Amino acid sequence: MTGELGMIHVYTGNGKGKTTAALGLGLRAAGHGYRVLMIQFMKGQIDYGELLAVKDLDNFDIVQYGRPDFVDKDDPDEIDIKLAGDGLEHAASVIKDGGCDVLILDEINVAIEWKLVTVEEVLVLLTSKPGNMEIVLTGRYAPQSFIDVADTVTEMKEIKHPYQKGVLARKGIEH
Repeated sequence: MTGELGMIHVYTGNGKGKTTAALGLGLRAAGHGYRVLMIQFMKGQIDYGELLAVKDLDNFDIVQYGRPDFVDKDDPDEIDIKLAGDGLEHAASVIKDGGCDVLILDEINVAIEWKLVTVEEVLVLLTSKPGNMEIVLTGRYAPQSFIDVADTVTEMKEIKHPYQKGVLARKGIEH
């Protein structure tokens, strides 16, 4: 029996693959004709491969709310807080209007950990979502409250990664 849309997913942990898993879910949904929106928090203006990959898909959009610079966890810039808030407002608008079938909030967990948005703000979104909207939350540091409300939780665990040997992010693989 095929279920209907409407579940919440969390991809978290310190291993590689959280955004990639969300993109795979989104691509699969888009292939079945669902409308997919990925809102990327803390990412902006970087030549991420996923931006290029979905640009010709009519039913898969990615919108970035971040700068190309890294956010200082201990002292985030006001613009980082504003951009994350703008991303959350966009998500709230999409949820209210039912503007997509699958909503991916990429790196939302990190945005919370870095104090750019709050757990409570995101929980309001989750509890106000239409019953037939799938929502995916990605990023390290998933709060327990997200794990509690989610239907699917996957923790990516780092065992070994080229970063450990000083290899930087590679085009087409990590970005």
